[in-house]
Amino acid sequence: MKNDKLTELFEDLDFDVVEPRAGHKDRFLEKLEQSAKEQNRRHPKTRNLWGPFLGIAASIALAIVLFGNIHMNNVTEKKGDLASVSTEMKETQDFYTSVIQKELKNIEAEKTPETEAIINDALSQLNKLETEYSKLKKDLVNSGQDKRVIYAMISNFQQRIDLLNNVLTQIENIKSLKTQSHESTII
Repeated sequence: MKNDKLTELFEDLDFDVVEPRAGHKDRFLEKLEQSAKEQNRRHPKTRNLWGPFLGIAASIALAIVLFGNIHMNNVTEKKGDLASVSTEMKETQDFYTSVIQKELKNIEAEKTPETEAIINDALSQLNKLETEYSKLKKDLVNSGQDKRVIYAMISNFQQRIDLLNNVLTQIENIKSLKTQSHESTII
């Protein structure tokens, strides 16, 4: 049944089953070549004028990038913090700053009316040490990375950490005195 329907479908169609004449391929290729020649006549190859300009623009862009890199390296070297000295000093600076930030958070967490005066005094002393560090950064740039200045900068970080540790110790003493005085009170 299926074959009958297919046969009926294709019987009405007129298929071209005749072989092409000899030389058909050659005539076809000839027509393609003529078409290409006509297209070339209509659109002759123009000289690309943008090529030299693009080369010059690329050279200028490369020069700007290289100059920018060199300039940024000089700026970071003139920045004057320990990170500009070496990778080891960068790690040292990162370590000290993270410890200082952690200690500051601990101190802020312990802030009460009883400890507020001590904390405010410590913060003002910490600001003085930071001002001193800023001067040391300038000295580092001016001295050409003198080791004495580097040691002074590390010492400044250590002083800040010692200050914060002392404040935490004093806060713990105040808290322990407060609990002892409340325990000794008899009702």
